[in-house]
Amino acid sequence: MDLDRADPTPDSAREAPALPVPLAAALPPTDEILIERVEAHARAAYGAFADNTVRAFAADSRIFAAWCRETSRTMLPATPETIAAFIDAQAETKSRATVERYRSSIAALHRAAGLPNPCADEIVRLAVKRMNRAKGRRQKQAEPLNRPSIDRMLTVMTPERLHRRVSEGEHGAPLIALRNAALIAVAYDTLLRRSELVSLEIGDLERGADGSGTVLVRRSKADQEGEGAIKYLAPDTMAHLDAWLAAAKLENGPLFRPLTKGGKVGASALGDRDVARVFRTLAAAAGLKLSRLPSGHSTRVGATQDMFAAGFELLEVMQAGSWKTPAMPARYGERLRAQRGAARKLATIQNRT
Repeated sequence: MDLDRADPTPDSAREAPALPVPLAAALPPTDEILIERVEAHARAAYGAFADNTVRAFAADSRIFAAWCRETSRTMLPATPETIAAFIDAQAETKSRATVERYRSSIAALHRAAGLPNPCADEIVRLAVKRMNRAKGRRQKQAEPLNRPSIDRMLTVMTPERLHRRVSEGEHGAPLIALRNAALIAVAYDTLLRRSELVSLEIGDLERGADGSGTVLVRRSKADQEGEGAIKYLAPDTMAHLDAWLAAAKLENGPLFRPLTKGGKVGASALGDRDVARVFRTLAAAAGLKLSRLPSGHSTRVGATQDMFAAGFELLEVMQAGSWKTPAMPARYGERLRAQRGAARKLATIQNRT
């Protein structure tokens, strides 16, 4: 799991996400009043939470319901002992962050039903502590795509290679190449998360006199209420965007869209899961030697590291990546800081570098 996903918020500070009404069918029909409370909460909270939050909550609740059925335990209300046993069982195969999310969803489900939160009990806290000691709290970081890698990926689609792909029946290859180049160029400049990247609209682009541009990000993970943020686009990025939009004959609607091999442009936005697929395709074509496959947030990590390497201050990097706390950008740059720290300076003085 990549590190851009923030650590789960403590239960006491998190609002219960909306519960889709159909999920009530997954709950044991032991108490119709609880079912009615959950459904009423879902209706009252409709539209208050991001779609991804609602989907994750529904999926987590179903997983917990299935486990309770298999182990003959009561799902709602669940006892602290049940939650602790569930954490122990899930920690054997799931990441720490995923199990923490399960715990948060279970707490939210109980609040939605008007029940006390069993996850606040000491026995549950000890189960989480046990998991953290076994797994460690350190999460895997997305493979960074720094500027040299981005430049190689942008130049990989040579005219000769594109001509060969067209002759092999991929008539949409040139258009796909233009879209992919624009996608990764924008991803690097804006440091956007994959869901934010595919939500961009053509009408929110503005061009500057020097060839640069800006784009309005209407909503983000850190801006659920839609205050919006303006992101800078360099002149070379705008050139990639102009080439893609002109070739696709697009004037409004989603900026990045799915394409068929025949070159047909979709009307809807590109899926957020397609971002990682595009990055991996470009990395493979460019022959990049990476320790792991790129994820949808690899440009976010790479650009952050490049900013630190250029000497930018932490607050500047936080603003560029729309972070509200310094934890994540600082984590992305920790290896660079180690290379510049006191141990490195001492080794230099001792002529050991």
